[in-house]
Amino acid sequence: MDLCIRHATVADTERALDWAAGEGWNPGRHDAASFLAADPEGLLVGDLGGEPVAFIACVRYGSAYGAVGLYLVAPQRRGRGLGMQIWNAGHVHLGDRTRGLDAVDAQVANYARSGYVAGAHTYRYEGRSGAAAGTDREDVVALDGETAAAVDARAFPGPRAAFLRAWLEQPEARTLALRRDGAAAGYGVLRRCRVGWKVGPLFAPDVAGAEALLDALVADLDEPYWLDVPRDNAAGTAMVQRRGMAPTFRTCRMYAGAPPTFDASLVFGVTSLELG
Repeated sequence: MDLCIRHATVADTERALDWAAGEGWNPGRHDAASFLAADPEGLLVGDLGGEPVAFIACVRYGSAYGAVGLYLVAPQRRGRGLGMQIWNAGHVHLGDRTRGLDAVDAQVANYARSGYVAGAHTYRYEGRSGAAAGTDREDVVALDGETAAAVDARAFPGPRAAFLRAWLEQPEARTLALRRDGAAAGYGVLRRCRVGWKVGPLFAPDVAGAEALLDALVADLDEPYWLDVPRDNAAGTAMVQRRGMAPTFRTCRMYAGAPPTFDASLVFGVTSLELG
C-alpha cells in the first residue's frame, strides 16, 4: 500500500499530537503552531484512502542540521510498512544535513539500522511543587526576542528564528531571561501541556542561573511539571536530584552524520523531545 504524502496542516499536526499523547509523551497544548513555524515543508502526513495514518517531522534548522520527531503511525495501521514510506520522504527533505532525534530505548536499534548512532541519554524529571529552592532571583527578568536569540545561538545546533518566535508567543506560556552584567546569559520557557506543565528550554551558564530561572518559572504552580535533562550535563542532573525531582523515563539522543557543535553545558533542559 502506497501512502499519499503531503505537507501537514494545523489539523494534521494536532492529530499527530493526539497520537503522541496516546503514547504517553504529553505534548504541549499549543505545540502545533510552533512546530509548523519551524519548517512548514518538514511536517509530513501520509494518507491512505483519504485517511491520515502516518506523520513525521523532519525539520531543517539551517543548511547543516535537521531534527526528526513525531514519527507516528496510527495504532490500527501499524505493521504494514507505512512508517518507512513517510520516514524516507522526510529524510529526502533533510538532504545531507546531520540529523538528530530522541529515541525511546525500544527504538534505538531500529534507528541504528538507518544510520543513527546512539549518544547520551536525556531523562525526564517530574517536579511536584512550585516552591522555590531559595536561590537568588535578582538576575531573572522578562524575556525579549533578542535575548532569546542570542542565547539560543550558543545552546542549539542550528538557527530556528521562526520556531523561537512562535514558541515564545504561544498561549499559556511563561518566558524569563537570565542576564549577567547586562548581557544575555540564559532563558527558560514554561508551557502548558495536556497534563501539567513542561519547562523547556532551560538554558543557563551555571547551576545558580538554572535554578534561579527554574524557581521563577514554577514558583506558583499547583500542578506537576517536567524537565528533560541531558545526562551529559552533570550539573543539571545534580540539580534535579538535589531538588528531589523524580525521573519518569528516558530517551537516547542519536545522530546520523557528524554530531553538531553547540555548547551542551548551557542545556539544563531541552526545548522539546519532538523537535530538539
